[in-house]
Amino acid sequence: MKPTILFLIFLTHLSLAQSNRTPLPRLMAQPDGHYLQTETGRPFFWMGDTCWELFHRLNRQEAEEFLEIRRQQRFNVIQAVALAEFDGLTQPNAHGDLPLVNLDPTRPAVTPGTNPANPDQYDYWDHVDFIVQRAADKGMYVALLPTWGDKVTKDWGAGPVVFTEQNARTYGEWIGRRYARFSNVIWMLGGDRPATLTEAEAARRKREPYDHRPLWRAMAEGIRASLGPNVPMLITYHTWGGGYRTSQEMGTENWLAMNTMQSGHGGGHDRPVWEWVEEDWNKMPTKPTLDAEPNYDDHPVNPWPKWERANGYFNAYDVRKQTWRSVLAGGAGVTYGHHFIWQFFDPKRPPVNNGDTLIVWRQAARAEAAGQMQHLRNLIESRPQFNRIPDQSLLASPNGRGGEHIRACRGSDGSYAFVYLPQNKPVTINLEKMSGKQVTAYWYDPRTSAATSIGTFTREPMREFVPPTTGADWVLVLDDTSRGFGVPGKRP
Repeated sequence: MKPTILFLIFLTHLSLAQSNRTPLPRLMAQPDGHYLQTETGRPFFWMGDTCWELFHRLNRQEAEEFLEIRRQQRFNVIQAVALAEFDGLTQPNAHGDLPLVNLDPTRPAVTPGTNPANPDQYDYWDHVDFIVQRAADKGMYVALLPTWGDKVTKDWGAGPVVFTEQNARTYGEWIGRRYARFSNVIWMLGGDRPATLTEAEAARRKREPYDHRPLWRAMAEGIRASLGPNVPMLITYHTWGGGYRTSQEMGTENWLAMNTMQSGHGGGHDRPVWEWVEEDWNKMPTKPTLDAEPNYDDHPVNPWPKWERANGYFNAYDVRKQTWRSVLAGGAGVTYGHHFIWQFFDPKRPPVNNGDTLIVWRQAARAEAAGQMQHLRNLIESRPQFNRIPDQSLLASPNGRGGEHIRACRGSDGSYAFVYLPQNKPVTINLEKMSGKQVTAYWYDPRTSAATSIGTFTREPMREFVPPTTGADWVLVLDDTSRGFGVPGKRP
């Protein structure tokens, strides 16, 4: 599909207008810490979106439209795959191009020139370049997966398997070299596959055991070699769903800067991701961690092996519960996902893992939960970030389990605390964990960012708080009054 002349003129003017934009600072893990920061030392809260098929299925105009929606919703990380999952090596992208010559990772399909009006010039990788640059222009980072995992491990998916340890290094060097100039690129290896499959797990799944850590290590080393030793680089790994975490199989890998997990879609409601995050928090070596794929908005609940209508779909409330609790448990951020965005569903293509409802991607991009994720980011960024620690001892009443589980965190100096209540029931707080003589309290609405003052009072050992009756879930915000913090959710 060729872009229109008017759209090309628009992009040309836009490019010229933004050519002097200061590049985004590169990201890195906080040295010996749990969070992320820019190369200049400023805290960075990861608010991501799973856009796996973005490079493969959207044309320039569609990609521009989608990225602008996500910019308005305050997402700052777009997770997308270079060698895409759905026939990404054999099915051309929206402009009719394939990424490789003869399925060979050492032979990227590149042509001279970059003119999008000339199909002989504008190749697959020019299109990836365009999207990465447009994300940067909009203040967003791209968590770039060099390949989906089915090109390494033929456990499921279209494949084909094309990578070896040797060509993974070569491909890593090439893609690292090509995107070294983009300061907004985060590297995310993997792609919904574990790096290892133990004999016990292989027997359960009726597969052959494997250990692909050397292959992924080679790819990571190739990327690092192309960037050079002194360029800050944030690199992580996207693993498969369930209770699996990168910290379990590659947490000690020197190249892995951040751990991830995927609480996923197949285990029903309220997977205890907060426990997994907390376990990662306490592991050594210390690394940031986050849920890189929670339950997708509008995804059928428990669709495997067969979805039952009674199971229903994950909704905005489910998304809020998982994302808020993982962050307050110590996550360096979190990734949102919508079932019809990651695949960029359009009626011209068959849907994947659908129930009885289909939503075109343009409509899905404006889903309720997609607009609500910014409220989590707003609150986190309105208080000091580097000293945020998980602390369930703030709770003097029961923590609850499953859908009733309450999660709490605070500043390590006691200057503030956040308590997420998945149900609007009273909670008793141990205020001895707070600093100062007086405490200012608010109810923060995770649906709107609205903060309602509870009042200022003398700090006492215990105090009960009763949330509003409107809305299922609420966030209790407690501040040491003497610190003079602003209204929760309002950036300083």
